[in-house]
Amino acid sequence: MKRSWPLWVLLLLPFAACGNNQASPQSQQDTVVMRDNVFDQDVYVVDVGTTVTFVNEGRNIHNAVDSGGAWSTETSFGQLAMNAGDSTEITFTEAGEYLFVCTFHSANGTGMVATLIVQEPGAETPVDAIAPVATDQSAAASGITRNVPADYPTIQSAVDAAGPGDLILIAPGTYREEVAVTTENLVIRGEDRNTTVIDGEQVRSNGILITADGVAVENLTVINPVGNGVFWTGVTGFRGSYLTTIYAGNYGIYAFDSSDGLIEYSLGSGAPDSGFYVGQCDPCNAIVTNVVAEYNGMGYSGTNASTEMYLINSVWRHNGAGLVPNTLDGEELAPFHDITIVGNLIHDNSRTDVPFKNATWPSFGNGIIMAGGNTSLVERNRIVNHLGNGIVISPNLDKRFWFSGGNIIRDNVVEGSGRADLALAGLADGGNCFEGNTHATSLPVGLELSQSCEGFRLPMLYELAGTLEPLGRVAQNGTGSRPNAPVGSTPPPDPQEQMPGGAGAVVRPAVDVFASYPLDLQSLTVPELPDGVTVTQKKGITVFGLSLAMGAWSIFFGLWAYLMPFMLFAALLAIGLWDLARSEERSKGATIGWILVQLLIPFVGVLAYFLFGSSLPKWKRYSIALGGLGSYLVLIGIGALVGGIV
Repeated sequence: MKRSWPLWVLLLLPFAACGNNQASPQSQQDTVVMRDNVFDQDVYVVDVGTTVTFVNEGRNIHNAVDSGGAWSTETSFGQLAMNAGDSTEITFTEAGEYLFVCTFHSANGTGMVATLIVQEPGAETPVDAIAPVATDQSAAASGITRNVPADYPTIQSAVDAAGPGDLILIAPGTYREEVAVTTENLVIRGEDRNTTVIDGEQVRSNGILITADGVAVENLTVINPVGNGVFWTGVTGFRGSYLTTIYAGNYGIYAFDSSDGLIEYSLGSGAPDSGFYVGQCDPCNAIVTNVVAEYNGMGYSGTNASTEMYLINSVWRHNGAGLVPNTLDGEELAPFHDITIVGNLIHDNSRTDVPFKNATWPSFGNGIIMAGGNTSLVERNRIVNHLGNGIVISPNLDKRFWFSGGNIIRDNVVEGSGRADLALAGLADGGNCFEGNTHATSLPVGLELSQSCEGFRLPMLYELAGTLEPLGRVAQNGTGSRPNAPVGSTPPPDPQEQMPGGAGAVVRPAVDVFASYPLDLQSLTVPELPDGVTVTQKKGITVFGLSLAMGAWSIFFGLWAYLMPFMLFAALLAIGLWDLARSEERSKGATIGWILVQLLIPFVGVLAYFLFGSSLPKWKRYSIALGGLGSYLVLIGIGALVGGIV
C-alpha cells in the first residue's frame, strides 16, 4: 500500500530501522544468535582458531552451555545467564563437535539446543550433523498411575520413569525442584490445586519445562521460579488446566513455538512480564479461556502469535497493562495476525506497584493494545478503568517499524479511560475499523464515523501522540526511573477452584486439543461488572493527545517529537515568504509558484525552496534549511539512544 507521509515521519524512520517486514536470515556461522527461545541455526560449523560471538537478541535471559561441560558463556546473573543485548566471545582452539543448550529453555537435550562443529581448516563439513528423532504420538492414556511421593520421592523421578500416556499424580506438599518433561503424552496432576506446590525458591529456572508433545499439566501451583511457571516449548499439543502460578520471574504460563493447545481455568499472578503468554506460532490453533491474570506487568503478551489464536471469556485485572498481542523482531513469524479477543472482562490495568520489565513498561495503563499486528478481531469485551486507553491500535517499534492494519474493533463496552476509550495511533496501515462500540471518547475524535467497518471511511486517519507517548516510557527505561516493584511484593491470590473430579478425573493427554474443543464464540456476550467494581477512572487532561497523567518522560518526548516539526515548519515558512516578498529578481509567476509550493506541500515544499529556490547566499539558506532539521534529528537520536531503541 502506497503511503504519503509528512516530513517528520521521514525523519523518524531511520531510527525505526524500518524494513519490509521480512526477516533476513542469519548467515555468519561464527556468530550464534539467541532468540526467544531458539538459536538462529541448528548447526554451526567453524574452523579451529575461530572466535565465536554469542549474542542474546531475545527479550529473555539465555545462555549457551556445552552439554559436556567443556565451555559456557560468561556468568552475569548469578547463574549462567546473558540478559537481553548481552554478548560474549569464546575462541575454539581444538577440533570437536559440541552439543550446547540454553539451560533455561531446554531439558535433557531437547528444546533450545544446537550443535557447534569445530573442524580443521579445509576439512569437509559433515552433512548430517543432527538426525531428527522420530516420534509416535498416541492420544491414549496408558492406565498407569505413578504416585508422588508414595511411589517416587520426587516429581522428576516419576516423570523419568513414566511412559507415554501415564498419569503422574502428586500428593499435597511443597516440592522444591524443577521438573523437565521429555516423554510425550504425560498427564501431570496435583491432588489439590492449592496445596500441591512446586517451589522454585527464586533459584530454579522453571517450575515445569516441557519439550515433549501432548503433555497436560493440571490442578497444581507453581511459585517462585526465576523464569517461568509452566513452560511448553517446541511442542505440538499442550494443555494447562486449573493451574496457579505466583511470582514467576518472567512468565506465569508460557507456550512458545508450540501449537494445538488449551490454557483454561488458570491464574497467573505477580510476573514482571505477563501472567499468560503464547508466542511464535502460525497457526497457533490455541485457546486461552476462563483464566484470571492479576498483578503482572501485563496480563497477556503474545509475540508473533497468529491464526486460530483465541483469548476469550477471561478476566484481566490489576496488571500494569491488560492484553498486549505484539510483533517483535526477536522472535520468528512476524508480524502477528488473525487473533480473536472476545468476551473478556478487562479492568483496572494501570498498577505501578507491580513488577515490570523494560519491555513491559511501555504498555502501561492500557486495556488492550494491538501492537503492530493485522486482521484481528476485538469484540464484545468490557474494558473499564485505564489511565491510558481502553483499546488502542498502534504500530510497534523494534529493529523495524511494524504497522497495524485490517483490525476490527466491534461491539465492545469501554468506560473510564483517562486518555481515550478508543484510539488509532499512527503510523497505521489501512483497514482498521471501529463499529458498534459503547464509548465516550476516541482519538482521533469521531473515530467510529471516520473509520467505520461499513460505509464511509477517511483514508489514513490516525493520531500520533498514541505512538510517541510510549516512546517516552522507552526512554524512561534507560534512565532507571520507572516503577520497579520486586517480584514477590504483590498480594498473593486467594485459594483457587479445584479441577472437577480431582485425582480421579479422566486422564486426557493433550492430543488433538484444538479440534476437540467446543469453541462457540457466538455464545459469548459482553461480561457484566462484578460486585465491587465501579467506573472510577476519569478523563484526564491531554495536550495534543498526550496524557499529562502518563509521566514527565512521555510528555517531554511526545511534545517535542510532536510539536517541533510544526514549529520548524512555521519558522521556515515565515522566512521563506519574507525572502520571496523582498526579492525583485524573479518573475511574478515564479514568485507565485514558490509561494504555492511552500503552502501546499507541507514541510517538503519549504525545504525545497531553501535548497533550490531561495535568493539567499548558499551557506545561509543551507544553514536555515538543514540546521533546524539537524537539531530535530539530534533530539530524536538522543531519545532513541537513551531508550535503547538504537
